Amino acid sequence: MADILKLLTKEQFRPKTSIGWLFALAPIISITCAVAVFAVIPFGRTQDIFGTPVGFYGVDVSIGLLYLLAFGAIAFYGVMLGGWASGSKYSFLGSMRAAAQLISYEVAQGLALVGVVMTAQTISLTGIVGAQQGMWYIVPQFVGFIIFLTASFAESNRAPFDLVEADAELVGGYNTEYGGGRFASYYFAEYLNVVVISGVVTTIFLGGWLMPFGIHPPGWVDPFVVLGKMSIFIFFFIWIRATLPRLRYDQLMSFGWKILLPLATVNALVTAILVVST
Repeated sequence: MADILKLLTKEQFRPKTSIGWLFALAPIISITCAVAVFAVIPFGRTQDIFGTPVGFYGVDVSIGLLYLLAFGAIAFYGVMLGGWASGSKYSFLGSMRAAAQLISYEVAQGLALVGVVMTAQTISLTGIVGAQQGMWYIVPQFVGFIIFLTASFAESNRAPFDLVEADAELVGGYNTEYGGGRFASYYFAEYLNVVVISGVVTTIFLGGWLMPFGIHPPGWVDPFVVLGKMSIFIFFFIWIRATLPRLRYDQLMSFGWKILLPLATVNALVTAILVVST
């Protein structure tokens, strides 16, 4: 890895100046992917309005979880292209960190969802919410919940996993050369991702619009229930950022490969055994 990094940082492999169209395209990719994921988060059950069934979501795809993971992987190119096209060593090193970090934690994040898929027997987000009628998945899949939430912090480049920006080491990382609207676009995408991840966690592990103790409020209350649960996680994201210090890069990678990945694998294996045996 060190040899590859040395090769890629040589002058002939780096642009001398910023590549205009890639430089402008990078923050657009980040925003587009965040908005695309937000479209599949369900905010309420399907209701009959003027004789037409209407759901409180942008689109209900049968491959909801694969859709989430796909756009999460594409969002990586927004960071990578922004760092490379900037023509700056600081930006390029930040984008290389992003490549290693996002790939490492995406594996654990995906495996954490395998237990939910096996339990719900569906990968549709509305189907997963419906499968939590008796019990929210945060109870039987608590380990998967912790793994998914931790990996999501790393995927969104939030503290204590903000090594991609690392202002003390890399000035600003991948967005060092950005300013004005493009810089604001990157930050808008980052905080939109916080909202999106909060919505995904609410949907998959906290029962979406379902209330505890068998309470069944009228349908118009569903969006407020989802927004209330999302607010808890948004507060948690901000709280963690203000509380925990940034990890060293070797600690970041070791935590992902030596702790989260084995835990996610064991969680999926134990869930599979329990599902088959029952």
